[in-house]
Amino acid sequence: MKIFQREQRSLFGEILDWMLTPLLLLWPVSLALTWLVAQGLANKPFDRALEYNAHALAQFVTTHDGQVLFSLPQPASELLRADESDAVYYQVLSPTGAYLAGERELPAPPSEERPSSAEVRLRDAELRGVDIRVAYIWVRVPLPDAPAALVQVAETRSKRSVLATEIIKGVMLPQFVILPLAVLLVWLALARGIKPLHQLEERIRARKPDDLSPLNDKSVPMEVAPLVDSVNDLLRRLHESMATQKRFLADAAHQLKTPLAGLRMQADLAQREGTSTEELKQSLKQIGRASIRATHTVNQLLALARAEGSAAALQHQPVDMAQLVIDVVRDAVPRALARHIDLGYDGPAPGAPGVWADGNPLLLKELARNLLDNAINYTPSSASRCGVVTARVLPDTFGRVVMVQIEDSGPGVPESERELVFQPFYRALGTDADGSGLGLPIVREIARQHGVEVTLEDVRPGAALPGARFTLRFAASRARH
Repeated sequence: MKIFQREQRSLFGEILDWMLTPLLLLWPVSLALTWLVAQGLANKPFDRALEYNAHALAQFVTTHDGQVLFSLPQPASELLRADESDAVYYQVLSPTGAYLAGERELPAPPSEERPSSAEVRLRDAELRGVDIRVAYIWVRVPLPDAPAALVQVAETRSKRSVLATEIIKGVMLPQFVILPLAVLLVWLALARGIKPLHQLEERIRARKPDDLSPLNDKSVPMEVAPLVDSVNDLLRRLHESMATQKRFLADAAHQLKTPLAGLRMQADLAQREGTSTEELKQSLKQIGRASIRATHTVNQLLALARAEGSAAALQHQPVDMAQLVIDVVRDAVPRALARHIDLGYDGPAPGAPGVWADGNPLLLKELARNLLDNAINYTPSSASRCGVVTARVLPDTFGRVVMVQIEDSGPGVPESERELVFQPFYRALGTDADGSGLGLPIVREIARQHGVEVTLEDVRPGAALPGARFTLRFAASRARH
């Protein structure tokens, strides 16, 4: 149960609820327990007085000529006079149960109780509809085989209730002052305790938009330090992401400048006076090549942005890797034929066991397409000596792995550059291949989103043209087997 209800959760309110709710709920319980304790404390002195009176009256039980007598002197009777609050009664019964003195209507002890001498007992009873407290004692008389006489002293309970009420007042009245004071102190202590959070909020709000420096975790309580560390980690990753984006945009702008400048230059050359038809055709050809290169670069940039931005909403489904690779190879056949490259597929037929993997079909097709384009671009080939590019799918039903390999017969990648080729816009020196340097970064990003590592190795180590083999290992899908 919460004392304070809010539409939006508040840390201050939550802690205050959990501190004040038990306090307010335990207060009536404390009242009830205090009342019970006060009743016990109030009964003790009056019970002792009753016991004393019972012992005193028992001294006046005597025998004479074989008869049990009770004679109460005047001074002793003064002890039994009623006070302003309560009435006191007594009763004396002979061993045979005959009435000797006192109040006739005073109730007798339970019938199953056995007489016991020299021991005063206490019980609660009722006399004429009024609650009373009774002390009674069995008195042995010096007669042969005679049972004990009974002496009872009773008192109404008014003084006991008054004393218990006074005890309750003495204990509980100060609490009416202490409880609001405790609530106020809890409120102030809690407000002071969460003050560092407000200070942290003010420091964050006062920051400039471009200030991504880490927050000071030494000026906050240790309970808040993990939160500050998490925020600092987020700021660090955000700073790295922004730095990467800035670098990426700068590199992209640099890469686009070259084809755009070529377009402008060729357009200027075509507009010169005296330009021959052959020169005009050559300029238009160069304009076409530059526009193709610019279009390819823009498409690669969009593909990389799409790959990086789709991580949060990436939808996986079972994908037939054999069918996907065959489709990509089929689309690349015209380019391969134009470059005199022998392009082929090596692997099982679509739908065969072990060729299914979980992934995003569009991104996986983009990955395979970029690997094939990279192999075709960097594989030297001519009509007299054709280059070879092979796309391979290798299912491993025992290891539950689907391997996709793209290999070529080109110059390969030196071991010192195998990590660099996956960086945006990096292009190996000494090659005249036409590309933007974005294909392999796209491949790595898509592979990362699928939990796959891209490995690069030589096909024929030590050969003049060692070739390059890119390998990806996908976990086989459990959906199709």
